[in-house]
Amino acid sequence: MSDPSGAASTVPSEEFLPRKRGLGETLALEMRRSGKAWMFVAPVMVALAVVIGYPVIRALWMSFQKDSGLDPATGMFVEGGSAGFSNYTHWLLQQCQAGGEMVSCPTGNLGSQFWAAILVTLFFTVVTVTLEATLGLGFAMVMGKTFKGRALLRAAVLIPWAIPTAVTARLWEFMFQYDGVVNRVLGTNILWTSDAWPARFAVIAADVWKTTPFMALLLLAGLQVIPADVYEAAKVDGATAWQRFTQITLPLLKPALLVAVLFRTMDALRMYDLPAIMTLGNPSTQVVSILVVDQVRQGPNSAAALSTITFLMIFAVAFVLVKVLGANAVRTQEEQREAH
Repeated sequence: MSDPSGAASTVPSEEFLPRKRGLGETLALEMRRSGKAWMFVAPVMVALAVVIGYPVIRALWMSFQKDSGLDPATGMFVEGGSAGFSNYTHWLLQQCQAGGEMVSCPTGNLGSQFWAAILVTLFFTVVTVTLEATLGLGFAMVMGKTFKGRALLRAAVLIPWAIPTAVTARLWEFMFQYDGVVNRVLGTNILWTSDAWPARFAVIAADVWKTTPFMALLLLAGLQVIPADVYEAAKVDGATAWQRFTQITLPLLKPALLVAVLFRTMDALRMYDLPAIMTLGNPSTQVVSILVVDQVRQGPNSAAALSTITFLMIFAVAFVLVKVLGANAVRTQEEQREAH
């Protein structure tokens, strides 16, 4: 096209301009797109609702029901009916019902062992996760270097993690027996699985041995993402090995470290196999999961309340870890580099 003066026009013809969609047409297009997306998402949502949603809702409903009991008149088991919050106060306030009244649970009752089990669980979690994160970081840095036999070392480190937990517990139980390997090597006569603190240290040693490779594997994946030229530039600038570790490795490894600590913390709070098998019911190593299993044999509804409390505790710890540590686990390594 050209204007009357003969100069070429810079205004394109209307037939070449993109057609503007109306509001109704735009909404219809968005609805079609969202409809196609839901076709792919719906099966996953249904599966999650069946696998996760139903058990959670069922456990919550059971936690507000009384456990079945014997009817004195007929001698038959009858449904307990609504319990309100009595199942929760039984654990949190350590109250038991006696003669229609709520009294403090006597010694030996599972309700009286709740807070002791909470403290033991938190103790195991803090100690094991701290040791595993420290040792796992050291193993990851060694495995991340280039040397002859590195593949063999990586395979050997993963062996403890590959062994089933029940087998690991039985193996360490044999080692910590009175006439086992540990006492013979140390020249001691310690009752590792019977005394209070030796039994706790035995469980910690077994858990650290088994799970440190898991931490090392996650941290090794984070270390391999850090580019080598960052370290080379730091060396040129005269940074020492400690400065490179504190100023480069730790900041860039922070997302992977948070994920590893978070996963391991949630797993440690649910610990069951090691203390249950190694110490065979030693009260000093009774964690919350053992208390839940013991309560299931006496009353499933009260156990459901304890399971709900355990879930809320794990959720609260995970929430605090994410918020207090001040790191976002989904931030990319590139964003971390820009931040530093």
